[in-house]
Amino acid sequence: MATALSEEELDNEDYYSLLNVRREASCEELKAAYRRLCMLYHPDKHRDPELKSQAERLFNLVHQAYEVLSDPQTRAIYDIYGKRGLEMEGWEVVERRRTPAEIREEFERLQREREERRLQQRTNPKGTISVGIDATDLFDRYEEEYEDVSGSGFPQIEINKMHISQSIELEFGAGDLQGPLFGLKLFRNLTPRCFVTTHCALQFSSRGIRPGLTTVLARNLDKNTVGYLQWRWGVQSAMNTSIVRDTKTSHFTVALQLGIPHSFALISYQHKFQDDDQTRVKGSLKAGFFGTVVEYGAERKISRHSVLGAAVSIGVPQGVSLKIKLNRASQTYFFPVHLTDQLLPSAVFYATVGPLVVYFALHRLVIRPYLRAQKEKELEKQRESTATDILQKKQEAEAAVRLMQESVRRIIEAEESRMGLIIVNAWYGKFVNDKSKKSEKVKVIDVTVPLQCLVKDSKLILTEASKAGLPGFYDPCVGEEKNLKVLYQFRGVLHQVMALDSEALRIPKQSHRIDTDG
Repeated sequence: MATALSEEELDNEDYYSLLNVRREASCEELKAAYRRLCMLYHPDKHRDPELKSQAERLFNLVHQAYEVLSDPQTRAIYDIYGKRGLEMEGWEVVERRRTPAEIREEFERLQREREERRLQQRTNPKGTISVGIDATDLFDRYEEEYEDVSGSGFPQIEINKMHISQSIELEFGAGDLQGPLFGLKLFRNLTPRCFVTTHCALQFSSRGIRPGLTTVLARNLDKNTVGYLQWRWGVQSAMNTSIVRDTKTSHFTVALQLGIPHSFALISYQHKFQDDDQTRVKGSLKAGFFGTVVEYGAERKISRHSVLGAAVSIGVPQGVSLKIKLNRASQTYFFPVHLTDQLLPSAVFYATVGPLVVYFALHRLVIRPYLRAQKEKELEKQRESTATDILQKKQEAEAAVRLMQESVRRIIEAEESRMGLIIVNAWYGKFVNDKSKKSEKVKVIDVTVPLQCLVKDSKLILTEASKAGLPGFYDPCVGEEKNLKVLYQFRGVLHQVMALDSEALRIPKQSHRIDTDG
């Protein structure tokens, strides 16, 4: 299925692919690749004014790629951010004598600061909408003596509370049973590894104005671990301390709270699957003076900006509840559904299985078709918007092929004299082999000359990078899966191979030989 491309993927040059070197290439490998391309594209080798101009442009591009990759600092930045990273604001203040690892850390800090400034400029408010639902009548119903009561045939499901809040630096909440809320949030860095946040709030109710103050002191214990110390003053005063460890694959929290009216200990774990949908499975145990609560659930990305989650809460004496949450950009929609005040197995079963059945049905019938249509639409828009760039890259590739003709002629003569490696035909792009997709248009380009130009000592080695960045190549089908198909002759015998776009390829190989027996 076609995938949407980011702006960086369309605009950035792949310097590794251009030089046809590994991302781990040594200085010697870079220098050898650079010298070879310089000999091919040097402007002084061409007398025709048009070819000379094209050679000069390609020569400068190869020189630029070599300059970036041969310098450890700029290479470290390019590896993380690509070509755009080299133009990031703040590069001029980074010390040149730092190691690549220190450069990476510094640039990550600069990027975070830039993102924070961008968010502040947009002043995109955060909001939460919570709708409490009482569904206890589904499980905790009266017995037969009340069957004759009018209206008792259907379970009563009620909305028992609603709360809406919006915040930028100021927070306003309404709809809660306790009355409207007005708050102010403050944030300040104390040291590079320590910060403090303060939240002042005023709750307006029939009993008067209730002030509240929450202060959180946090410190980065290491790269992935943060310790928090929280004080809360007001109607419900408490002191809470917690340690949160967040890594690429997991999120772990241990917390202890002493306060009025609730004191408790909490331990929770969340596993992050490394899939495209960013699936997460979580579980927690919370025990205190109020009782014990076990909670388990999962969340998954259902679109680019939306995450859907559900959790089952089982507690004594709270009973069984189902919590559904939808994050859409900066807005959060929360629907806690109270199912029963008792620990009923039927309630636990339906709270667990019900959301799964509904999710998979919606995902198959609604979400997946919608996302497929959206991706196709975005891909079509990107093709239209980048049509000029693609045309330019096509012209550049054709110019590179013209510059290669003389070198390719000499390479073929040398290979033929020793019965070496001759590229008979080579195509790059989208191949349609499935009979059910024969209506789709085959989108491939002829890359016989560019590949023959890369042959050296009867060998052709392509690294793990998109072939679209190789000299003489361009992307004939933006956003679609591509392959490289090569028909070549070695020692007078025909061979054939098809490789994925980013797959490393080494030619010749015995396994590529075409069996002509029979």
